[in-house]
Amino acid sequence: MTLFERLRATAKAAPQRLVLPESTEPRTLQAAEVIISEGLADVILIGDREEILSEAAKLHLTHIEQATFVNPSDKEFVEKYAELFFELRKKKGVTIDVAREQVKNSLYLGCLMIKAGDADCMVAGALSPTSHVLRAAFQVLKTKPGISVVSGAFIMLLPENVPYGDQHMLVFADCAVVPDPTTEELAQIAVETAKTTKNIAGLDPVVAMLSFSTYGSAQHERVDKVRNAVELVHKMAPELVVDGEMQSDAAIVPEIGEKKAPGSNVAGHANTLIFPSLEVGNIAYKLVQRLAGAGAVGPILQGLAAPVNDLSRGATVEDIINTIIVTCNQAIGEKKNK
Repeated sequence: MTLFERLRATAKAAPQRLVLPESTEPRTLQAAEVIISEGLADVILIGDREEILSEAAKLHLTHIEQATFVNPSDKEFVEKYAELFFELRKKKGVTIDVAREQVKNSLYLGCLMIKAGDADCMVAGALSPTSHVLRAAFQVLKTKPGISVVSGAFIMLLPENVPYGDQHMLVFADCAVVPDPTTEELAQIAVETAKTTKNIAGLDPVVAMLSFSTYGSAQHERVDKVRNAVELVHKMAPELVVDGEMQSDAAIVPEIGEKKAPGSNVAGHANTLIFPSLEVGNIAYKLVQRLAGAGAVGPILQGLAAPVNDLSRGATVEDIINTIIVTCNQAIGEKKNK
């Protein structure tokens, strides 16, 4: 069973209430058609029902009418969300009138529905810049307790002829959000990425905190940051299998790991690689994708209090479907963790 076959089966077994705020966007509607027809989620579309169905008819979609429709122009319906946003942001100077206007923004309304317990997760970004999607999520949902940073992970699907990884998979982070994480942020990224490895990749996380040094082979303040982050992870999640600092070859190649980090329970066997900065993570995943012919599933946003994932505005219908499936699995995993 492939990764997405397994994720599809998990989503279908426990359909989550999924908000799609960009409900008249053609690729989003086509993705929603597949999700609804396969029973992978209970889809909530934000917008005017008749307008959405008219767009669906143009695309010859027949299952969209089975979605739940939420109209931000329905003042009576959205008033409770305006009041919720006012309570969340009044210390920032937001008035109830400003809140009522903000709720007309479908990105905010979607996040507020999740916050109110009326939905489980959201996928957006086919029409909206990443900054708009993240701003709504930050202001409404915020981050998880004990977590102050949002990061982005990629599941790298390695070709069968590549002898590394776990079940031909590696998880990389942060490759999308935080340019230069602090020690504390790096530790948080490691803990959250381990959850992605468990909940989405379906692997028992074995986490390597990467550097250009292995066990003190080099001395530098950036090495110290990684080494200190490892110590912090041990305090935050003592059950987690994590080690570092180590070089990438020591992390994934058994004979090199044994030589450079003898006695490590991670070296040579890591399936989760935490990079010391965004530039390293982003460069690494793109090189592995292109040079090894690996698939890259992500970015999967981590650290938010509820699952919200952002799409590239160039996303294909298949990209949107896959992101929805991953997001629903995140929601399922978070409920199990609680």
